Amino acid sequence: MAQLRTEYQKNTKKRTRNKYMKITLITFLGLFLIAGSVFAYSVWKLHNVTAGAQHELDRGDRSDLRETVVNPNKDPISILFVGLDTRDGDLSGRTDAMILATFNPEEGSIKMLNIPRDSMVEIVGHGTVDKINHAHAFGGIDMTMDTVENLFGIPVDYFVSLNFDAFMEIIDELGGITVNSPFTFTEKDNATYGTITIYEGEQTLNGQEALAYVRMRKQDPQGDLGRGERQKEVIESIIRKGASLSTITRFGPIMDSVERNLNTNITFNNILSMHSFATELDNIDSLSLEGDNHYENAIYYYKLREESVQEISDRLHVHLGLKDPSVLDVYDVEEELEGTETLDQ
Repeated sequence: MAQLRTEYQKNTKKRTRNKYMKITLITFLGLFLIAGSVFAYSVWKLHNVTAGAQHELDRGDRSDLRETVVNPNKDPISILFVGLDTRDGDLSGRTDAMILATFNPEEGSIKMLNIPRDSMVEIVGHGTVDKINHAHAFGGIDMTMDTVENLFGIPVDYFVSLNFDAFMEIIDELGGITVNSPFTFTEKDNATYGTITIYEGEQTLNGQEALAYVRMRKQDPQGDLGRGERQKEVIESIIRKGASLSTITRFGPIMDSVERNLNTNITFNNILSMHSFATELDNIDSLSLEGDNHYENAIYYYKLREESVQEISDRLHVHLGLKDPSVLDVYDVEEELEGTETLDQ
């Protein structure tokens, strides 16, 4: 009798365990199918957005400074990020921000350069010397990319141009971005004509606040240079936040907005190829151009110093694998000497 009771208890435990395993397995499969469906939808949506936002350049699928088309999965590439002072699907006019980034997959590194909007440069294809942010108004993204290529002598492989609406909605969808403001300031919001206050120190900004953060320059002691540093900080924060994001609750609506307010020549496959950079986000090197305030015919320009342009050009060439790293030795020696002089003082 005791033996029958023991066997009954064993069978009961076995049935309970099997039932539990079945429930666990079904739950797991259900979650897997849901997650798979969300992922598949996200991939499909992203593919449609990149297709809808595609802008074919006059030059075709590669820079004139490239012999062959680059492969982001294995080749170092460059991307020009252009922020436009427009809304409601308008992607024309002058640029409000211009950041050139180079990506090296072998090193797993990114270099990021802010190009001051008032930089005095030759506008390629227009036959004039003017502020670099006028290039987009004169000839769109093609003239802008040609002008940047001419300035640094490097190929600009890809571009992403977006206006204020896309910028704000992307940040809101990410749940805000973290910045460390060097001081407190106020900025008027052009959409509502209200006042936004950004406080000194580390904080999380929503889309509207982030736009104010990257646009303000009159209250910055460094003017456009200070604003450029804040723009790079925000882009870095977007990259880090986007790479660590596991779910997007409003994926469809935000992608619809981006499609209306963004142009690019980066394909869906290009984006997938660059996914490896998401694990190397601690290796982002920030570069800056040196120059001087300059007035001509009562118009303000930022006149770039030739030696600074040359150094930036060499560093970008090396990062893109277009020059031997030894060309940077002279700059490294100069930096060491400057460091020694500072310590002596």
